[in-house]
Amino acid sequence: MQIGVVELFSIALFFVSFFGLIVSKKAVKSIIFILIMQTAVVMFFLSIGYADGILPPIGERLENPQYAADPLPQALMLTAIIIAISVVAVNITMLMTLFRKYRTTDWDTLKNKSMR
Repeated sequence: MQIGVVELFSIALFFVSFFGLIVSKKAVKSIIFILIMQTAVVMFFLSIGYADGILPPIGERLENPQYAADPLPQALMLTAIIIAISVVAVNITMLMTLFRKYRTTDWDTLKNKSMR
């Protein structure tokens, strides 16, 4: 199996956003980096979902089987997209609650204020 450009881009995007998540001081940036990481994972799995000349389980009479995509990774990634939207919605709700209580989105300030 040969790694393509899209796979390399999605791996690089994942690790760049992982680094951004680690060094981020603001909660809003952390939520954005989590969303970018989830997008990179979906992009990676959709890009490796092509059959590479092997027919997928459905569609036996395809003219160009090299362009066929396996429907299983697509169905799984649709589920992952719905879960990602739910995770971001919960994160934003928690962020709004923390902001209303402590009036900041800085992780260090939130840590210091919550320890009091």
